[in-house]
Amino acid sequence: MNDLREIENILEAVLFAAGDSVPLDKLSEIISQDKKTTESILSNMEMKYKGSPRGIMLRQLDASYQLCTKPQYEEYIIQLGTARKKQGLSQAAYETLAIIAYHQPVTRALVEQIRGVNSDNVIVNLVEKNLIQETGRQDSPGKPKLYGTTEEFLRVFGFSSLRDLPQVDMNEIQTTIEDIPID
Repeated sequence: MNDLREIENILEAVLFAAGDSVPLDKLSEIISQDKKTTESILSNMEMKYKGSPRGIMLRQLDASYQLCTKPQYEEYIIQLGTARKKQGLSQAAYETLAIIAYHQPVTRALVEQIRGVNSDNVIVNLVEKNLIQETGRQDSPGKPKLYGTTEEFLRVFGFSSLRDLPQVDMNEIQTTIEDIPID
């Protein structure tokens, strides 16, 4: 399988059929290429989609890739009746999400220490919305749960990875996250 166009066609077909994101490892395996080569091909495809007048785009989400519709066509997708609901978040949810995004992995106790209030319900709500997830347990008495953001968090806020989070003074986190439009 040496023809670059054919490899791109295979990747496009696989990503379209998957619907959700597909890990780079799996894509590399499917096209029988190493990860670096696959990543380069996908990066090239991403630029082609950006530069073409098409309704779809290729999006990187950490070490995974997904075909998505371009945001400017949302109103038409809504008419189909299958668009994702926008994630309505409260002030407390934005605060908690910002703390988790910038401090992950983080315990509920640390979130509460920073916020100064109980955050049980907010954390449950963010888990239900699939914006955060349990990432493990802290090696300390009681083995408290550790939380981190999810791929859905990246997708909703339009990030490719956590490296895309704005660099901010930790006192400005709440405002920064709130100012990011939700896709």
